[in-house]
Amino acid sequence: MKTPFLAAALLSAAIVSSSAYAQTDRPAPATGPTANTSTSSDQKMMLKGKWRASKLMGLDVYNEANEKLGDVNELILDKDGKVSAVVIGVGGFLGMGEHDIAVSMDKLKFKEEPVRTTSTTPATTERRDTPTTGAATNTAATRDTSNVNDWVPDHAVMSGTKEQLKAMPQFKYSDYN
Repeated sequence: MKTPFLAAALLSAAIVSSSAYAQTDRPAPATGPTANTSTSSDQKMMLKGKWRASKLMGLDVYNEANEKLGDVNELILDKDGKVSAVVIGVGGFLGMGEHDIAVSMDKLKFKEEPVRTTSTTPATTERRDTPTTGAATNTAATRDTSNVNDWVPDHAVMSGTKEQLKAMPQFKYSDYN
């Protein structure tokens, strides 16, 4: 006797709840800001010549004598979004024994052109065979600068030597938490 009563109770509960569910209003989808599909040339020009912060991470830092000092590990921003310090890793090998220092952004000069070293020559001549005749020809290999990325500089320059930078106080994130 209890089984038919239990089945009837479950069936009536299902019917009542389904009609109640059907009558509830579904929330209207939230409308976000509409994307402007056409960007004006003014907006594009506003970003021309700017750099992506994510691309500055790992950027090599050299001194005026073209000696590598270290690389950029972090950019510290203030509440307004301006860079207040650049953390540079000096020395070490594969991150081991690296000495982090923090310097203000005005201590760095960013360069678009590659570092010139004593082994770098403006144009090198290489010998290669042409595929059709097999004869050797001399061609000058030059760097193609038409694909230079506007979003990141090539390197940064800072005054000082590696020893001077290692003598600076070490930057520790834990000191500022």
